[in-house]
Amino acid sequence: MSESVAYREFSPPEYLSGELRLDEPMSRHTSWRTGGAADYMYFPHDKQDLVQLLKALPKTMPVVWIGLGSNLLVRDGGIRGMVIQVSSGLKKIVVLDDCRLYAESGASSANVAKAAASNKLKGAEFLASVPGSFGGALAMNAGAFGDETWHCVESIECVDRSGECTIHEKEAVSHGYRQVELPGDCCILAATLVLEMAPDEYDGQQIIRDQRKRRNASQPVQTANAGSVFRNPERDHAARLIEKCGLKGYAIGNAVVSDVHANFIVNRDRKATSRQIEELILYVQDIVEQNAGVRLVPEVRIIGDGQ
Repeated sequence: MSESVAYREFSPPEYLSGELRLDEPMSRHTSWRTGGAADYMYFPHDKQDLVQLLKALPKTMPVVWIGLGSNLLVRDGGIRGMVIQVSSGLKKIVVLDDCRLYAESGASSANVAKAAASNKLKGAEFLASVPGSFGGALAMNAGAFGDETWHCVESIECVDRSGECTIHEKEAVSHGYRQVELPGDCCILAATLVLEMAPDEYDGQQIIRDQRKRRNASQPVQTANAGSVFRNPERDHAARLIEKCGLKGYAIGNAVVSDVHANFIVNRDRKATSRQIEELILYVQDIVEQNAGVRLVPEVRIIGDGQ
């Protein structure tokens, strides 16, 4: 941890019930299994504990939010400030009246899908094929099988850097394909979804099993990866463009363009560095632009200090 930062001596108040770690390796918390250490990392016990932490933090301390660490590349130099891992405690999923479902951001997307299907609510099955946390799916409008997270959102609950919580209706939040513009400096705590009541013959769990079987057959699910690396260009697919450029299997160090799906970069034998992965992302962008005239836009979030 840097000795020069103003918040070097931060200690959590006794009333907090979560866990604080210092110099925590981010490779333990990302699906790419890379990344340097965070100065501080907090695992909140629940939503109220998280709010109390934010109110206690020095105003000079940067805050980074993560869920289950998919769709995320942390650079090898690590992260300055506080990383808050919401998936440790914000996991509540509750079925409300009128086909509505409330889920906190730390719940896995898969568990949200399963809870809806178990209660005969249809429309969220695709979430079982979205890796990572529900909060991450909300923050980037993640999708699968032609559907997107924000199709079924009614409202979101957010918290800002000072610990102030607010509710935002769907219409008040700008969102589109793989992008969401959250109001101010805030993080999503939870969302309410509006789904459909399914008929008696509906078997949502079977739909989920079928979709995941299709996903597992077409993606490198047994490797360390972060999901799709690039957004699909309009009326095209990033994987098609990458494969057309002959980049399947291309490697920089132990970062490799997957032979199974060209829009995945895998950490071979978990020996790649974040720098190698980032260099490969840039290389793929350059080659596709040179050959196809399209500059691919990364879908993954890249944060932290380089080395």
